[in-house]
Amino acid sequence: MNTLNSISDIKHFFSTNETPIYFISATNFNLIGIDDWVSNFKYISHIDCFEGAHPNVFVPSVEIPHDEFQSVEDINNYLLQHPEVINYIQSRSVNGIAGKVLFLMFNENTEALAKALGLEVCFPTAALRTFLDNKVNTNRIAEKAGVACVPYVLSPVFSYTHLREVANHLGQSLVVQTPFGDSGHTTFFISNEAEFDVHKDEIIAEQEVKIMKHINCNGTAIEGCVTQHGTLVAPLMTELVGFSELTPYKGGWCGNEIFGNAFNQDIRDKAKHYTQQFGNQLLKEGYKGYFELDFLIDRDNGEVYLGELNPRISGISSLTNNAKFAITDVPLFLFHLLEWLNVNYTVDVNTLTNSWAMAENMDSWSQLIIKHTKKTVEFVTQAPSSGIWEMKKNESIQFKKMDVRRQSIMDDNEAFYLQITQKDDYLYEGADMGILVMRGRLMSDDFKLQERAQRWIKAIRQQYKADLIDIDLLNENDFIEEGTFKRL
Repeated sequence: MNTLNSISDIKHFFSTNETPIYFISATNFNLIGIDDWVSNFKYISHIDCFEGAHPNVFVPSVEIPHDEFQSVEDINNYLLQHPEVINYIQSRSVNGIAGKVLFLMFNENTEALAKALGLEVCFPTAALRTFLDNKVNTNRIAEKAGVACVPYVLSPVFSYTHLREVANHLGQSLVVQTPFGDSGHTTFFISNEAEFDVHKDEIIAEQEVKIMKHINCNGTAIEGCVTQHGTLVAPLMTELVGFSELTPYKGGWCGNEIFGNAFNQDIRDKAKHYTQQFGNQLLKEGYKGYFELDFLIDRDNGEVYLGELNPRISGISSLTNNAKFAITDVPLFLFHLLEWLNVNYTVDVNTLTNSWAMAENMDSWSQLIIKHTKKTVEFVTQAPSSGIWEMKKNESIQFKKMDVRRQSIMDDNEAFYLQITQKDDYLYEGADMGILVMRGRLMSDDFKLQERAQRWIKAIRQQYKADLIDIDLLNENDFIEEGTFKRL
């Protein structure tokens, strides 16, 4: 094969791709739209967000017996063993080659199941990803990369008194994170013993935790791709964190905005530089491909600190890969695929990264991750469909059409909704209800939810109808999959 020397070459390569490529996960959310760029790209999902209407989403028609899901890995392992999925993959093999497979999350069992089906996993090993995903290890890698972190200490914690001893220099108000967790589930804000006691069992159980100074900060997110030519970096996004209208978790991620000139030039430049440094260090650690970093911007002094690493595609990947700069050139994720398809290609990572960061090459989009915020269990009898919704002058919303592309949104009165919780599902505290995507911003410059966002959140919630369940009356045969894990 000839070397791909231009964006045009890369576009043509993927438009004529014959290798079956699968994204297997709970939903197709993270890589939504990639099938428009890559021929023979299919989604195998557990939740049919589009109720059979998406041409490239395959969902088994019958649920087979399985243990209660505790993670996305469990869902993927279930799918890889499902007879309908196995038949689907085998029926699409080319010259006896099953193809490539991608996951949001996977473990060693997933790797073995994929290998048994003849699929090549297009990510570094689960063992390496787990090592890098450990928040304690992330800080150590950041130190090697020369990337600044919020003042911190890494230590086991045996009691509140011990916590104060090891972190006395960080001040009274602390943030404690266990090595693994997401959406704020394992981020604890502690300024006194009573707050420590609420979470002490989880903290003391860990061999080591990250203890940080509690700073007054704004959250950001940025994605990159470690390639053989260096680290490509997408534009910096704002991050919505802890809004009670969206999530029950104080430190919980609940959305993002991407727009030109987010933050000032110094912050954008520093975040871009740090992301390239971190990506280059990841290469030394044996990692290649897609990753995401959260940065914390100190409101008091403007310093940029690393928050955490996601060595994978992430909850912002759909924004990154469907923004104007990606549509004009190619999505960042396609460079991840190039690394794993063993294709010879060239790219000037600095030129492309700098071009993508220019305001004129960006449009403005926002997404909201809507969770069930009540401490109730409810049985859903009606759920809003995926597609384009329109807000009327009376602030009610109406389903306009089924659509799989957010680009079909025409103006500020429309939004794209991706349904996660469906009819006949259960709602429980922290359950993902769905994702709402709109043109424009949904926060003010001081990181407050705009009235427009409030209206849409309220209107979408009103589209759900559910019966309150008295959990004390459930019998042992009732099955409620109350996973506290993130599916997105």
